[in-house]
Amino acid sequence: MYDTYLFDLDGTLTDPVEGITKTFQATAEAFGIRTELADLARFIGPPLRDSFKELGVTDENVEQAVEKYRDIFWDKGIFQNKLYPDLPKVLAQLKSDGKTLAVATNKVTAQANRILDHFDLAQYFSFVSGDNLDGSLSRNGKAEIIRIALDNTGGKNAVMIGDRKHDILGAIAAGVDSIGILWGYGSRDELETAGATYIINEAAEILSLTRTNPSAP
Repeated sequence: MYDTYLFDLDGTLTDPVEGITKTFQATAEAFGIRTELADLARFIGPPLRDSFKELGVTDENVEQAVEKYRDIFWDKGIFQNKLYPDLPKVLAQLKSDGKTLAVATNKVTAQANRILDHFDLAQYFSFVSGDNLDGSLSRNGKAEIIRIALDNTGGKNAVMIGDRKHDILGAIAAGVDSIGILWGYGSRDELETAGATYIINEAAEILSLTRTNPSAP
């Protein structure tokens, strides 16, 4: 059904909850903001600058907060991360079937590549599309990051796979279908409201969408 598969990273390929929440907490504390780890998982996926503003970091300090977050995350949080166990098998099968795979993430590209290398996932992807250090690509949503991935893969019969509304809305803006996944950090309601083409519960269901034409949820 599709020839090109774009994957989000956080909450889709890997579970980054420990590293991201602890890094957010340490960064927020540096700016005098107390947080609870349990309240920070909602920031997995959205652009960093938006998240820090929601946490209460002032506009004048947002860039400093982003820089500090990245320093902490690069040193510690980047490997406080777990691979979703079913994904390598699915990625291997898609590649074996002749599909083109790419990553489209709000993470800075260097961070994304480091995580993919750590989990031995880089072998499956022909391109990694991430944000710039200044956040310029994700400033207005995820569409530009998705478009860059499409431009660099040919973008033939493409679909975007992710766990948050940002993935779905970005796909719509970029003119491609989307698969909302429920093993990450977005709810079914969030994904349905955003307009996901399909919503699935398990990674293996991605393979069924290469061979069948199921109805949207």
